Amino acid sequence: MDKTIAARTAPLVGEYFPQGDKSLSHRALLFASLAEGTSVIRRFLVGGVTRAMLRCLRQLGVNWTLDEDAHVLTVEGRGLHGFTAPEEPLNCGNSATTLRLLAGAVAAAGVPCVLTGSEGLCRRPMGRIVEPLRAMGADVSAAEGDRAPLAFRPAALHPIAYSLPVASAQVKSCLLLAALAADGPTALTEPGPSRDHTERMLAAMGAAIKPLDPPAYGAVALPLTAPLRPLDLELPGDISSAAFLIVAATLVPGSDFTLRRIGVNPTRTGILDALRAMGADITLLDETTLAGEPVADIRVRYAPLVATTVSGDLVVRMIDEFPAFMIAAACARGVTAVRDAAELRTKESDRIAGMAANLCAVGVEIHEQPDGFDIFGGAIPGGATVDAHGDHRVAMSLALAALVAKRPITIAGFDILAESFPDFPTVLGL
Repeated sequence: MDKTIAARTAPLVGEYFPQGDKSLSHRALLFASLAEGTSVIRRFLVGGVTRAMLRCLRQLGVNWTLDEDAHVLTVEGRGLHGFTAPEEPLNCGNSATTLRLLAGAVAAAGVPCVLTGSEGLCRRPMGRIVEPLRAMGADVSAAEGDRAPLAFRPAALHPIAYSLPVASAQVKSCLLLAALAADGPTALTEPGPSRDHTERMLAAMGAAIKPLDPPAYGAVALPLTAPLRPLDLELPGDISSAAFLIVAATLVPGSDFTLRRIGVNPTRTGILDALRAMGADITLLDETTLAGEPVADIRVRYAPLVATTVSGDLVVRMIDEFPAFMIAAACARGVTAVRDAAELRTKESDRIAGMAANLCAVGVEIHEQPDGFDIFGGAIPGGATVDAHGDHRVAMSLALAALVAKRPITIAGFDILAESFPDFPTVLGL
């Protein structure tokens, strides 16, 4: 679906209580299925990416019920080895999180199955999980280039000491899940910090998982000696989705907007740090803990922005928020430089190339780099048709550009945003 959006004339005011965090929704659903007993998950994200996990788990014999209006999910856990062999391949859609986390879970469960997905997902690199899973003893075959489909057969798993070449919460989570069924402790190290949602949630369910002591990054996991306990929790709001509203309120003059009960896990708040470095007016209120995760209300007021530089560990802490950040950079005074972000080229789309092409189309000067970009900010002229490239975050970022552009922007494939943030058009009145 194409969507034409003109500049917003009214400020963004009021408050919004978004659906739950995408990463935590995925994990809570999958981990609940591996527990023994009934789990209740409130504020569950209902979107395309979570529906993929729901479908796959149903094929694996997991019973669940979802109240879509109340966003409450109930899951009947089957235990670590309780999955049943599916009759057909498990289609993970466009969700790499679903495929990578399920890979660790089915390896641990010892269930024969095939994991596949959309054409785009089958182009994404899976060697990062295939190689270490094989080192653990998993019997997994892959398409050429270690890409999906991935075919699993039952095999005994063994512990490994493994250094991830790139800090990745999805890879780490896959291996931690497999480690629950290994016959000894598994030690994982990373070159930098990545999201620790898996460690927090599995530990709360009774798994013996301990983060490495600083300055090291990673975790040590022991095999389960007792069943995982079921969950009864409310999920925090998704900061990756909130980032688009944070940028919108920052850029639209007169805005004063508050997002309620958003997850502010420090492994995820790089976008707040980057925007504050540009001069954004962002305040955290009512900070507390929800389901073992730090949460807060986030108040954002309009503020003129200046350019900044992003590199190193900060990149990992905001890796999913770069499309939104790039729109902020296009409006900021000066040249914003990003480096160490080559991982952006392996997301749902090549987010460096795709966003660069789109920004050029609407009149923004941007220079691609192998691992980042330079954006010459100041204003967005607009007046062009751009393409979401089948990427939900690219679609929403282009909508942000249209909100502040001098001329309307037409976005091809706009409806892909329903994958992670179905309410986005309603919240912004698009």
